[in-house]
Amino acid sequence: MKGVYNFVETSVNVLIISVLILIIGCSGDNSIEKSVFRYNQAEGLTSLDPAFAGNQSNIWATNQLFNGLVELDNQLLIQPAIAKSWDISEDGLVYMFNLRSDVFFHEHDLFENKSRKVIAQDFVYSFQRICNPEGKYNRGMWVFKGKVISDAEGNVSDTAFVAVNDSTLKIYLEKPFPQFLEVLSINYAHVIPKEVAEHFGENFRSHPIGTGPFKFQQWDEGNALVFMKNEHYWRKDEKGNQLPYLDAVQISFIPDKGQAFREFLLGNLDFVSGVEESSVDEIFHLDGTVNESFKAKYDVSKAPYLNTEYLSIQLDKTAPCYHGNNHPLLNLDFRKALNYAIDKKRLVVYLRNSLGIPGSAGIVPPSVPGYDIRKVKGYTYKPELAREHLLKSGVVESVEIRMNIAKEHKALSEFLVKQWRDVLGINVGIDVAEAGVSRDLARTGKAQLFRASWLGDYPDAENYFSLFLGPNKTPIGPNKSRYENEAYDDLYYQARTISNKADRMKLYYQMDSIIVADAVIIPLYYDEVVQLRQKNIKGLIPNGMNLLKLEQVSKK
Repeated sequence: MKGVYNFVETSVNVLIISVLILIIGCSGDNSIEKSVFRYNQAEGLTSLDPAFAGNQSNIWATNQLFNGLVELDNQLLIQPAIAKSWDISEDGLVYMFNLRSDVFFHEHDLFENKSRKVIAQDFVYSFQRICNPEGKYNRGMWVFKGKVISDAEGNVSDTAFVAVNDSTLKIYLEKPFPQFLEVLSINYAHVIPKEVAEHFGENFRSHPIGTGPFKFQQWDEGNALVFMKNEHYWRKDEKGNQLPYLDAVQISFIPDKGQAFREFLLGNLDFVSGVEESSVDEIFHLDGTVNESFKAKYDVSKAPYLNTEYLSIQLDKTAPCYHGNNHPLLNLDFRKALNYAIDKKRLVVYLRNSLGIPGSAGIVPPSVPGYDIRKVKGYTYKPELAREHLLKSGVVESVEIRMNIAKEHKALSEFLVKQWRDVLGINVGIDVAEAGVSRDLARTGKAQLFRASWLGDYPDAENYFSLFLGPNKTPIGPNKSRYENEAYDDLYYQARTISNKADRMKLYYQMDSIIVADAVIIPLYYDEVVQLRQKNIKGLIPNGMNLLKLEQVSKK
């Protein structure tokens, strides 16, 4: 691994030096110090095409290159982007967007004048591209399917998106969907130019042209990626200064997160997101405060995260993991016993140095705007009540229960197993697997009890409740528990069409309470975003979706 890393480091350094030379050469003034923001993406990167922005690596990168109609601010509230304003019809079925007239695509020889203005038809093309059921770019089709009007085959209709003129776009919905603007902020809905996308085809992934604050420069796949400042970006700061402030962004791909953290300590990276288990004590005390010596050298920020970590329970008695038996996990009282037996406060303190909030409510984290988890009474640590439910369940201590977990979460599984053994006298076996294997076992119903997490695609509780909708059962949908509850489903469909947020929240609380009452999951904790930054990085603010927004970041 050391030899591999040395090669990666050398490649990164050569690439970044060449880019710095290019920046200085283009500026014509060697006396001006240029700023390059450097971060690492351990998971790698598969595409710079927003149609494939389904994971954090791709989302972070494409976020620098592209824009959509709307975007989320750091409080996760909708703000204008390429759409300067919009109107929604009284029945909630027609959205009309008025586009800015000063947004241009990055320069490219395929444009008649090297660049051109973004028009409404560009959005029609971009949206239809990801909604084509026969196409190669439709993994983000869920953004629109089931929301906008459909054709006779149930696919997104060609008439769902209409360019009224160059500056006016209309979108027609099948039913009211109050969260539609939040959904449109997702990278899948970013705009791309037809002539460039069709010229490169699948290779648009490595020849991206967008409207964002940075433009693509060079990608040495697996080693480094460089973006340059878009000198003609359409946005300015509140004082009228041209954005972005940075001259370039450089992304490295060191696979070992521990090594990447050491590179940060050496000053070779400007930013790290998240904290590895091996380094958490170096940064945080058990109470979650930052170590004084670390704080003196680096900036550390935390923010509530739209991420819930939990254990999911397979509730389908016909699932392969149960072999046709009447398994204890199908018993409600037994599931409640497991919930009450976990000291989640202790878990957060001693396994995570107080990073996160104990999972004392349901599936929805407190970071969702407007959601009050205090209105959902979940499970807290109550050993006596746990034993009462175990007794009511009639489950004997010798029963075999297996928990599937990825190897990076082995410490968590050992903590849970010890809790259940100490409080309930029950032995739970641990099956450790690679993360991908673990996910596949859960998806195919071959895992009885398994760790899961859900990071919201957009900041509305509806996104979390879709995980337990009957029609969304795996292997097709995200309902890995294969939970079915007709009353729950009815509430879900009602909530999707209610525009009044207060009324919608009432249904949300009912749905979350049903999940708790049926002990579908075991919430462990609601996560927090952690940012580590060099002292000279300004304007980088953590947000609840951990979106990397660099257009107003500066490096002093």
